[in-house]
Amino acid sequence: MTVKNVCNYLEELAPLAYAESFDNVGLLVGDSAMKVAGILITLDTLENVIDEAIAKKCNLIVSFHPIIFNGLKKITGKNYVERVVLKAIKNDIAIYSMHTALDNVSRGVSAQICKQLGLVNYKTLIPQKHTLKKLTTYVPRAKKDTVLQALYQAGAGSIGNYSECSFSVLGASTFKGNITSNPVVGKPEVKEQTIEDQLHISLEAKDESKILKALFAQHPYEEVAYEITALENRNQNIGMGMLGELKAPMQEEAFMHLLKEKMQVKCIRHSKLLNKTIKNVAVLGGSGSFGLKNAIAQGADVYVSADFKYHEFYQAENQIIIMDIGHYESEQFTKNLLYDYLKKKFSTFAVILSEEITNPINYF
Repeated sequence: MTVKNVCNYLEELAPLAYAESFDNVGLLVGDSAMKVAGILITLDTLENVIDEAIAKKCNLIVSFHPIIFNGLKKITGKNYVERVVLKAIKNDIAIYSMHTALDNVSRGVSAQICKQLGLVNYKTLIPQKHTLKKLTTYVPRAKKDTVLQALYQAGAGSIGNYSECSFSVLGASTFKGNITSNPVVGKPEVKEQTIEDQLHISLEAKDESKILKALFAQHPYEEVAYEITALENRNQNIGMGMLGELKAPMQEEAFMHLLKEKMQVKCIRHSKLLNKTIKNVAVLGGSGSFGLKNAIAQGADVYVSADFKYHEFYQAENQIIIMDIGHYESEQFTKNLLYDYLKKKFSTFAVILSEEITNPINYF
């Protein structure tokens, strides 16, 4: 099993195409062809984590946060980032980061918070834009089902809880091939008219090349007529944060006790309590102040996230309770998510949870 095999499997869970444009995800250090001896899972790749990987004979580290975020112009060991990269290279340790690719999937970071809190009926809080496209193509009626089935198998036509979704319109099309053409219908240099189905089918941007490959492989024509259109529709299965429900409503202080217990936090920074019953809970792992307006708009009673600044607490406007549990604390169970996912697939080598606490914030 190679590093590339593991990366491919991780990208089935969290495709890198879903990462935010500012992010740095994927294989950051190491040779993708290297054989894997063991995998160490961590939130942050620090020097002590590299030492742990060495001690536990793991040559691949799967990290949530990327150790290389901004560009490196030098690697001289003058700061913790450079020292980590140097030590990883010297010891033949590969580092793979997931970060916002995992933030944006329905089984990702925020879904793990929902599981910890026992929320039900949760859905994406901030659906991602610019991830959906539409394919329009023209197929002879006799080949319609064959082409459609190939497109479905390649990933096209999935909308929410539905698959194999498409729309077709019957019509007449005309064409005239040149002297070197080899038309399926008619002859070169003769204008032809034939009956075709115009097919419309949605797809995710990440699957475009795979779907076009399937189209070209199954379409009978020498030249395939098609258009790809970018859609403004939001992808309801991809995006930041989750909005869920408690199985039974509870009072504010009772919910805070639950939150401290289930998320294993020492303190909660919160906005003014509103003396209301908590039922709908919005969550977003990591720095989530940008999602507050979405939580309010969708009727959340409380918003659990991290890294709120002083003045941002005013933005609750007595409509919602902000509960800031800390950046590390909100993401800490992501390791468990990745461990469970990898452990099911790979049994020929060790998959290990890092025991190092990489939280840079301490409490007195």
